[in-house]
Amino acid sequence: MDFNIKTMAEYAMEGKSPEVLFWVGCAGSFDDRAKKITKAFCKILNKIGVEFAVLGQEESCTGDPAKRAGNEFVFQMMAMTNIEVLNAYEVKKIVTACPHCFNTLKNEYPNLGGNYEVIHHTQFLKELMNEGRLKIEGGSFKGKKITFHDPCYLGRANNEYEAPRMLLEKLDAELVEMKRCKTNGLCCGAGGAQMFKEPEKGKKDINVERTEEALSFEPKIIATGCPFCNTMLTDGVKHFNKNNEVEVKDIVELLAEAEDL
Repeated sequence: MDFNIKTMAEYAMEGKSPEVLFWVGCAGSFDDRAKKITKAFCKILNKIGVEFAVLGQEESCTGDPAKRAGNEFVFQMMAMTNIEVLNAYEVKKIVTACPHCFNTLKNEYPNLGGNYEVIHHTQFLKELMNEGRLKIEGGSFKGKKITFHDPCYLGRANNEYEAPRMLLEKLDAELVEMKRCKTNGLCCGAGGAQMFKEPEKGKKDINVERTEEALSFEPKIIATGCPFCNTMLTDGVKHFNKNNEVEVKDIVELLAEAEDL
């Protein structure tokens, strides 16, 4: 990217604090597809002048997959390491593009001494829009049919349905809802550490079931707010050989595209 992203260590050396810490997460750091989501979010924040920082090499996994797989000991070790780093920098506000990180930092860390204001990137962008700092012109998406898949850890686990939809509405696209949406949303198949293992035997993979439902509305774009959902739905679209007709994009990528970033 053509701009520098400062770390918390660099801010500390200057005796300053950023407005918000961007928790990148494992997927956003290492997965090539998810890196594009990370970059799109950073480009938007940079364009509108939000002072943000990352932990860089001081960030490690929140421990979510370990906890969901049943290894509480490993989770607590990972969490305590992160909390030590966050508290040393006196972090107050964290934003992340991963609902799994969001849920863990928000709901699991307080019991271990990590108390922060934690928000999902769609919530933060909605906040910036309400403050008048972020303005979106959605002309390039006008008339395009978009359906949104609710990430479990954003929607059903944390009851956030409005922020992603408000952002999508700003794109002037035709937003169509799947039958199983919001409180009745269907998992993409990657929750509960299922992302890292092969599915059990059955009639149909969950991501195929979910993608089939999305494709029944003939959308041009399936929008997500989670890197795991993005991977699972992308695989689902490929399963139906629709990858040349239907795109799977994170909401922040659509916003960045609308702004030509």
